[in-house]
Amino acid sequence: MISLVRPVRVRHAAAACAVGAVLTACGAPATPHAARPAPSATSAAPSRPPTLAPGPAGLTPVFKNGPRTQGRTVALTFDADMTADQGARAAAGERFDNPELIATLRALKVPATVFMTGRWADEYPSQARSIGRDPLFEVANHSYSHYSFTGNCYGLPTVSEARMRSDVERAYAAFRRAGVPNAMPYFRFPGGCYDRQALKALSATGVTAVQWDVVSGDAFATDADAVARQVLDGVRPGSVVVMHCTRSAAPATERAVRRIVPELRKQGYRFVKVSQLIGATRGRQ
Repeated sequence: MISLVRPVRVRHAAAACAVGAVLTACGAPATPHAARPAPSATSAAPSRPPTLAPGPAGLTPVFKNGPRTQGRTVALTFDADMTADQGARAAAGERFDNPELIATLRALKVPATVFMTGRWADEYPSQARSIGRDPLFEVANHSYSHYSFTGNCYGLPTVSEARMRSDVERAYAAFRRAGVPNAMPYFRFPGGCYDRQALKALSATGVTAVQWDVVSGDAFATDADAVARQVLDGVRPGSVVVMHCTRSAAPATERAVRRIVPELRKQGYRFVKVSQLIGATRGRQ
């Protein structure tokens, strides 16, 4: 369940990070600054969220799915993508948020983990704050700039190794500005692309990198039924499903969720957050 160091490029990223190529991802990350752990490590939360033990040579651990034998649990995750160069497009009316999706998750009482870029939190601070303060959800880190942490990742620009850590920390700073308390010590690589160098660069942050085992195919999709079928066909106990919380890039997601949730519940699945799956996994290590 812990992926070891190998370059990773996932089918989802080809669609999701076509957003990077098509939407021309990312402004330059901030200049590196004094190191500090992911904020949840020192926050006033009742207890520290579960993380996985470091991998070989102290590398950042990578989580893909939870236990397959501890009941029918599934985690829906949503990438709130926005890159640093898209402010003008947002000002012109393009919507990188999806409040209808969040409202549907609340109405259906579905817990979820939102992997948010710092740029998204800067653009939609009230929504970031609302999500981050709702106990139904947890906010995790999807970088600030949405630059790739490896070369050759679906056309995304690349952040240098020297700035990888500061890009992650810059996103946590954006969450704090927006009023998100206790952002989780989980990180999703832009495009799902990582290698040993990236895992080493982030090791001091204390984050667990979170991938997925079910690709929804919702990026740029307009057929909600097709998205729902892909998820329903792929889910197994302990699955992590990757979807999007971005109207302009994933317009069918909210409608797909309204089909997915009742069907999985009918099959006996219980929806949980990523932290719960990681906690269950850690207990078996």
